[in-house]
Amino acid sequence: MTHVLVTGGTGFVGAALAEKIKRDGRFEVSVSVRDKRQLPGVHTCSVSGLDGGTSWSTALEGIDVVVHTAARVHVMRESLSDPLTEFRKVNVEGTLNLARQAAASGVKRFVFLSSIKVNGEGTELGKPYKPDDIPHPLDPYGVSKMEAEKALFGLTEEVQMDVVVIRPVLVYGPGVKANFLSMIRWLDKGVPLPLGAIHNARSLVALDNLVSLIVTCVDHPAAADQIFLVSDGEDLSTTQLLARISQMLKKPSRLIPVPPWALDFVARLFKRGDFSKRLCGSLQVDISKTRSLLNWSPEVSVDQGLAKTISHFVEQGK
Repeated sequence: MTHVLVTGGTGFVGAALAEKIKRDGRFEVSVSVRDKRQLPGVHTCSVSGLDGGTSWSTALEGIDVVVHTAARVHVMRESLSDPLTEFRKVNVEGTLNLARQAAASGVKRFVFLSSIKVNGEGTELGKPYKPDDIPHPLDPYGVSKMEAEKALFGLTEEVQMDVVVIRPVLVYGPGVKANFLSMIRWLDKGVPLPLGAIHNARSLVALDNLVSLIVTCVDHPAAADQIFLVSDGEDLSTTQLLARISQMLKKPSRLIPVPPWALDFVARLFKRGDFSKRLCGSLQVDISKTRSLLNWSPEVSVDQGLAKTISHFVEQGK
């Protein structure tokens, strides 16, 4: 039976992935964590840190496939004076160090969870990103993920180990944090939002769909040395997304139709132009390669993914 190591076993994606693999029944699963805790139902390995000097020898014993979800994640309001250096320590040096040790220990495949930020920060409406587009990352996080991808594919020229890269868009699901959670809270409280006239299109991916694709990539022969984009297969405008969430919360949708140019003007006054771009701009991905090469399709629809997210939000007492 194939034995899979999932790094970042307590993270939003890693925890869900480990549970999915365990339920799948075709694989054994181990997870790595950065503390001493033991997770129920899976073999847990404690790893101190994630950088170029981390030892993975114990965690890699008997492992056939590594799924690397652990990372220094994107920070909305970065406070470090040189964030790129810090991102590189973890996301580039740490990733390549793990991959080299994995290859040396006999691991056959390394699945790397990257980011759509490698492609860039936004698309023209109706012109989605494709996996073979020239990378154009604009922030330190995206740059570090791009550099990690290049290092991994470079490594495949030296060792007998496949690399699979997955670039997800915004991931949501039960337990989602950050801006997505804030948005749900605003709608739940009935806060009027000036977002009733946004006619953009953004790709999202439900956690269930992301982990489904990752599991497919664990052993699919056609996944070797490929890059895949992933989404739910249905793009929504910001206004449509907020309206659907309000409906699932059973709350009135108080979305005021303010023109996007006015929103952008106000956002720039407060030096939040990046936030305005995410709300008003488009970011679409083309998942046709993922569908055709892997014979994969999203397991849940946007509405099903949102319903599961909102149900968890309500059950947890908001």
